[in-house]
Amino acid sequence: MLICIPDVLSKDDVADFRRIMTAEAWEDGRSTAGAQSAEVKKNEQLPPDGKTSRQLGERILRALAANTVFVSAAVPLHIFPPLFNRYVPGQFFGEHVDNCIRGDRLTGLRIRTDLSVTLFLSEPEEYDGGELVIDDYYGSHQVKLPAGHVVLYPSTSLHRVTPVTKGARISSFFWLQSMIKDPVARRMTFDMDNTIQELVRRLGRNDADVRKLTNIYHNIIRYWAEL
Repeated sequence: MLICIPDVLSKDDVADFRRIMTAEAWEDGRSTAGAQSAEVKKNEQLPPDGKTSRQLGERILRALAANTVFVSAAVPLHIFPPLFNRYVPGQFFGEHVDNCIRGDRLTGLRIRTDLSVTLFLSEPEEYDGGELVIDDYYGSHQVKLPAGHVVLYPSTSLHRVTPVTKGARISSFFWLQSMIKDPVARRMTFDMDNTIQELVRRLGRNDADVRKLTNIYHNIIRYWAEL
């Protein structure tokens, strides 16, 4: 399931992120790549344990916690501290799959990577190339979203970032472990929640059938959730 979520960060937030990041020193992006990924990765990143990365990451996590679409789609249990990367002309990330387990050196957090997240911090017209290409059973999907938008996709997917030929592609990327491990069950609960929200708009939250369906939804989450 690939889901694009608009306006997780406002344009003002994005501008503030970019202002803060401009003053920082960037390092080789391969420092956080696995052995296989490092062979096909050529980009830059903010030091993942640095103060700026942690502070900006906390702002992202607060924004995600307040975003109902993200919470419904991901049902997050643990979210890895957000990282930040930059691609300039000639840089790219070849086809790879994300590590199945990620560990954070500062907090000791270890997660199973169920879902991968990219938060775009550059507008599409600011750079050429740099598309995130995600492969699944239905083919390849190119993603290049406005700044402040998020794409959420299975960490099991092969994916890549095409070479940037002009400008700079700046984003945040990270992973999460969902309370619902089974991706089919997670998709069904997301679809059910969307249906409930549509019925709420049409019938009101106090409609008897809406209440019954909401009760079923919470019981399904209760059945599937792993804490």
